Amino acid sequence: MCNPNYLLENGDRDWWSLLSADQINRVISIRDYMLGEGRLNPDPDVTLEEMSSRFLKAGVPLERCATIVRILHSINAASVRVWERESGTQSNAIPYQSSSDGMYQSSPSALAHRTESWVRFNPQKTPYGAFGIVEELRESEITDYICAPTKMVNGLQNVFTFATKAPLGFSFENIAVLQTSFPAIEACQEILVTHRILKEVTRIYVGEEPHRRILGGDVHRGEVTRLKAAILFADMRDFTSLTADMEAEDATAFLNTYYDCVVPAIEGNQGEVLKFIGDGILAMFRAEDQGIQACESAIVAARSALEAVNTHNFSGEQKFNIGIALHIGEVAYGNIGSGERLDYTVIGKDVNLTSRIADLCGRLEQPLLISSAFRDLSPDNEVVACGEHRIKGLKNPEFVFGIKV
Repeated sequence: MCNPNYLLENGDRDWWSLLSADQINRVISIRDYMLGEGRLNPDPDVTLEEMSSRFLKAGVPLERCATIVRILHSINAASVRVWERESGTQSNAIPYQSSSDGMYQSSPSALAHRTESWVRFNPQKTPYGAFGIVEELRESEITDYICAPTKMVNGLQNVFTFATKAPLGFSFENIAVLQTSFPAIEACQEILVTHRILKEVTRIYVGEEPHRRILGGDVHRGEVTRLKAAILFADMRDFTSLTADMEAEDATAFLNTYYDCVVPAIEGNQGEVLKFIGDGILAMFRAEDQGIQACESAIVAARSALEAVNTHNFSGEQKFNIGIALHIGEVAYGNIGSGERLDYTVIGKDVNLTSRIADLCGRLEQPLLISSAFRDLSPDNEVVACGEHRIKGLKNPEFVFGIKV
């Protein structure tokens, strides 16, 4: 059924010649779907399920079909989608940390990528040591397993796998249906994966709202979009002195520990991180109507962040303190730059005011300060009047309040 290296021997075989007229029409249906409706489907699970269903109609006794794709993501290394005849489609992610272990090296995917060939074997007759997945496939009563590599233009390597429980495995006609359909399947996968990578990479580096606007065509210099929001600015006190003697790697890890205290608190309360500015974190909470709920969400997030910092400071690791400022106003997104190099950034006087109030936290010995406008929309919170202060860039002084944490 396969050669000693578990590689499917393709040679110069004319797979189309093995197909009946009805099977050719079925293959054309699969190819048309993958290059048409399938590539436009916003839910890849549905595309995989429809493709598998069409293979069944073409006479391929599929029991399970899976796709494993590399993704460019800050937390996860790959995405796995599995269709099973009895249970439908499920998807999950492989965390980045686990990508360095030996699971991949002992997998059929590694051999398929290394040889750029289809890997095929009968798990019931294959030694356990051949591949790490053999035992699982045996227990699932799989009699024939195929791992087909795909390669994207950017060099990322992915795979499709096909499995059956048919007593005699896949027939030559079944293989022919898979082979003749595969170029369209591979093309569809690249389109969907590229779109996903584009969305996730832009979201990682510019944030949720900016990434949607950029991909929506907001890419010209001078374009500005405004919205009302509660604005949060946090920074670490004495960051420069705390990291003065650290190596760059240690300072980065220290900064990430600080981010891990603040960012989950923001995102867990419907906030959006807009920008990391050194040791500063700029975030917003979208305001509906007057913005009362946005202000409340911002306060909960700020308190949660400060609590997380306090918990960290009792952990025995290097301690640090932060200051957080809250304000309600207008957030403006704008493209700034020159020529072909632009930055999609957050601008506006309300953003500047929030960062300036954060600068007062250390001097006033207050971990959480709010503006007068924010105070007007959150009267139920216990505050401490901290007086009027000249704010750089503003004509009039700002009265700020400390808020009980």
